[in-house]
Amino acid sequence: MFSRRPTLTVLAAVALVSTAAATAPADAAQVQVQAEKAAPAKYPQVAAKPYMGWSSWSLQSTNYPGVNPDGPGSFINEKNILTQANALATKLKPYGYEYVNVDAGWQDGGDEYGRPIAMAKRFPRGMKAVGDDIHKLGLKFGIYTTVGLGTDVYRDGNTPIYDAPGCFTRDIVYPDLRKTNGWDAAYKINYASPCAQKYADSIAKLFASWGVDFIKMDGVGPGSWKGAPDDPNHNNIEDIQAWWRAVQNAGRPMQYTLSWSLSHRYADVWKQNSNGWRIDTDVECYCDTIVKWDSSVKQRWWDVAQWIDDAGPGHWNNLDALDVGVGAMDGLTDAERQSYMTFWAINSAPLFAGDDLTKLDAYGLKLLTNREVIAIDQSGNPARPLNQDQLQQVWYAHNKDGSTTVALFNLADSPATVTGNFDQLGIDGKATVRDIWADQNTRNVSGAVSAQLPAHGSKLYKISPSRVPVATPADLTATDVSGTTTTLTWRPAAGATSYKVFANGKQVATASGTSTVVSGLSPQTQYSFTVRGVSGGSTSGASAPVTMFTSAGPVRYEAEASSSTLTGDASVSGCSLCSGGSKIGNIGYGSTVTLNNITVPTTGTYLVKIAYTDGDTSRQSMLTVNGTDTYWANYSGLGDNDWGTPQVTYLPMKLTAGANSIKVSNPNGYIADIDWITV
Repeated sequence: MFSRRPTLTVLAAVALVSTAAATAPADAAQVQVQAEKAAPAKYPQVAAKPYMGWSSWSLQSTNYPGVNPDGPGSFINEKNILTQANALATKLKPYGYEYVNVDAGWQDGGDEYGRPIAMAKRFPRGMKAVGDDIHKLGLKFGIYTTVGLGTDVYRDGNTPIYDAPGCFTRDIVYPDLRKTNGWDAAYKINYASPCAQKYADSIAKLFASWGVDFIKMDGVGPGSWKGAPDDPNHNNIEDIQAWWRAVQNAGRPMQYTLSWSLSHRYADVWKQNSNGWRIDTDVECYCDTIVKWDSSVKQRWWDVAQWIDDAGPGHWNNLDALDVGVGAMDGLTDAERQSYMTFWAINSAPLFAGDDLTKLDAYGLKLLTNREVIAIDQSGNPARPLNQDQLQQVWYAHNKDGSTTVALFNLADSPATVTGNFDQLGIDGKATVRDIWADQNTRNVSGAVSAQLPAHGSKLYKISPSRVPVATPADLTATDVSGTTTTLTWRPAAGATSYKVFANGKQVATASGTSTVVSGLSPQTQYSFTVRGVSGGSTSGASAPVTMFTSAGPVRYEAEASSSTLTGDASVSGCSLCSGGSKIGNIGYGSTVTLNNITVPTTGTYLVKIAYTDGDTSRQSMLTVNGTDTYWANYSGLGDNDWGTPQVTYLPMKLTAGANSIKVSNPNGYIADIDWITV
């Protein structure tokens, strides 16, 4: 029995990738210095909890009949925004929804100082009047902008900067007028000029004068699949720092959030210079509904994994709009709508609806207004996956009151049973299980929660066990194995001050933290590891065991080796930081790579490590062993179009004595490029 925590993907270390050592970003030291420059937050209350509200983009982007009657993107105007604000105030404000965010499409160039102005035809009274009307409803006003200097306000460099005598737009850009942002639709600003900070200040103060409470800045890199270390034009860290300073000094509390698909390797910068960030692309499908399950809703289960530990008061992981309120318009089944709402809530993501709030159906209103589900979101305690090696996933969060929030998800396209075992979740003895969506309690439950779920279905539980002096450690995971050592990690156990680690029933280590390296093991030998929490004279029950073999090497198998089998468009490509200088790319759909002759002496579970490159947000693959057993692997991406820096993930897999084959594939999408596998 084993569990796997998939979020511990790391940049490949020198020892793992031969002489062409994979490295952290070339500017990592600079990034650390930049992170330390962050201005202190003057208004920490604005993002103490994930925000709740409504945003306009989902309706503006859809082709659903009647929503954009005057052509694509025509929804946004003063009348429609205020109609939605009134509906929000009436239907959802009592449950905590308060922000009305006017997304892209409101702006029409800039004023004489290059500051944004509203489209007169759509917002004839201007944005301050819109904000005033929103505030009269007891709501808050959000607005959209993009990173960089708009090319339309450059005006041959002669536009003066407001409240900055002697500063013009020519003074804040580079002489070559290099482009930036996710669409290359703006000039990159040169923050070596003091005039540049003045420009950010001028817009932030303008927004404050309009009564803005929330700013979304879009097209930010590194991220949005741009801004790799060799692409400095799309590195907007200095923009974000300047804007953070500007927002803190604008004289009004305003949330400042970033979009879209931010690069995770700069997470420390985003945390110190914003109130949150989108971890993914748009959730909308740009089709005849608002979203589709396969368009990008389901991708969030994979993409958020590497971000879980970055969320917290002041800065939250934004999963994008919550389009679950109008069934016909949403483009989802009721099971998918519930899973959508459940996943956003357990991740403490901002809850902002994108539907037409005047048309909420009874089921959508029930989803959006369940106070228990909202409380889970607002607790600010993001869940984490107990497993991601199958499409039946268990996500959980330990709560301060001793309970555990557990969500079961079936991401497969057909019904399946999903089970959350108490020993893996760190739950002792019998417990009261509350099925939150069903509003039902079951007492004296032991062993597990389990449910037969429809395709893309879910369950959400609050599990309250009898109190024990020391809780059982949850999610014991092996993260590294050699011939004589195994590295173990686990989640903190309530009440524990230290931990005892056991191998085959014998104590082999004591740990003060939640990880340890067990040494002195025998090569090619199977061990069953458990951990118990300790406090004074009290000891917890044993964690769920992790059982696997130590290695004889480990042995590395290159994906590009002549013994591998390639199909379709899968091919060898150069990669200077990859082992051997090559990798296999173009894998997915009908294209696969199979690594052959992976040899082990005894049948059993082994820790398989996979080196890969992924400049996307994340990609997934199936790994099929000897044509039978299938596992899923999640390749957390760098998000900045860097396909040359290897990372490593790991997966416990059952291998058969002798030679094995591992086929890497995904019939429904492209996957990361594969460098090597070690066993």
